Amino acid sequence: MFFNKVDSLLYNNSRVVIAFSGGLDSTALLHYLSIWHKVHPQSNLRAIHINHGLNINANSWASHCRKLCLKWKINCSILKIKIKNTNKKGIEATARKERYKALISSLYPEEILLTAHHLDDQCETFLLAIKRGSGPLGLGAIYPLIIIGNNKILRPFLEYPRKLIKSYAKKYHLNWIEDESNYNIDFDRNFLRNLILPKIIAKWPNFIETTTRTSLLCRKQELLIDELLLDQLENLISKDGSLYFLPLLKMSDIKVYALLRRWIAKQGSLMPSYNKLKVIYYEIILSRKDAQPRLKLGSYEIRRFRNYLYILPINKSLKNITINWKNLNTELVLPQNLGLLKANYNNKLIRLPIYNEYVTIQFYANGSCHLVGRKNKYKIKKIWQEFNIPPWNRHRIPLIYYNQILICAVNLFITVDGTVLNDNNGWQVIWDQNKDKHNQTEKYSYINKDC
Repeated sequence: MFFNKVDSLLYNNSRVVIAFSGGLDSTALLHYLSIWHKVHPQSNLRAIHINHGLNINANSWASHCRKLCLKWKINCSILKIKIKNTNKKGIEATARKERYKALISSLYPEEILLTAHHLDDQCETFLLAIKRGSGPLGLGAIYPLIIIGNNKILRPFLEYPRKLIKSYAKKYHLNWIEDESNYNIDFDRNFLRNLILPKIIAKWPNFIETTTRTSLLCRKQELLIDELLLDQLENLISKDGSLYFLPLLKMSDIKVYALLRRWIAKQGSLMPSYNKLKVIYYEIILSRKDAQPRLKLGSYEIRRFRNYLYILPINKSLKNITINWKNLNTELVLPQNLGLLKANYNNKLIRLPIYNEYVTIQFYANGSCHLVGRKNKYKIKKIWQEFNIPPWNRHRIPLIYYNQILICAVNLFITVDGTVLNDNNGWQVIWDQNKDKHNQTEKYSYINKDC
């Protein structure tokens, strides 16, 4: 067999998804797996084709992939994505990032995503990492296995050269897409592939194999550092994923950056550059106590509260949002995956609205308010601080208003205006934050790999 490695990576009942571009490599992988699937009928196999819309032939390529999958009786999904960055120098990285976001967000739990990166790709990625000045993590190039939540990404062709894949395709008379942009040397990878590497290989025929060995050594070094830092990192990470940073102040810079990188990787965010690690340490961790610094990393941002660092998805402000709750007997879905609200009339914690009061949910309060059980009014800002609510969450907590009167912050406090009257006619607002239950969870993770 050509690709025994593929068989050793999968189980009889594996749920396999192939990133199918229609090019030589992914076509060979799809064909091989179509045969494997027949031998293992209890497995599941499907393909995903990403239509970037960057080439005038993009739609015909999608059609080609759909027809080929139909011929081989494989389910094929076509996903269209929009690439905002049209700058030629940055379009490769942007397209790659958006492609992985689309692929990962389309996976079901326990599915395994297979990509057709091969030995030649590994060498190119290693050289590009050298050009960028990468450390051992980047020089590790394309990782054969990446785990994201309940999913895996496997690269079963990494130990095979492109010429072997082409021999397989010719043996089985496969048809594949030839993307003319692969010969455009304005792109860094194509420049290496078409101009530089042929000359290097002519001089040193084993160059690809030796660079791959170097990549492997770099990956092993990173795994060793992971192992050495694991216990210390686990002790710094809280249940909510935040990082207690005070112990970092007594460590060397190199150890601090190593711990920060691994913490960020565990949270599934975009891996920061060396310069951004310095920003996290000097401008966020070491900033004055009353500052609210932040650093954007892809679709996340890093922020500080008290003595902890947080990685947070970037959300639009809800400060000016008002939601009418017309029928209290109906569950109310909150925006931005915040869950839902529902009424419970068994616990009489706040008074019911009277006939001329309408109920709204807002996410912003200003000025002062008088809480039940307190002698005096307090400024809203002080109340948030007392309840240990980080600044970014203060506009994400549902506030119940009757007309323009603040009645309560759900699960936190009740104002005197919400006090249950003598007739004992009251209710409780239940905030159900079980997002997965309501199918509102979003996946934000994507891979920062040049592949």
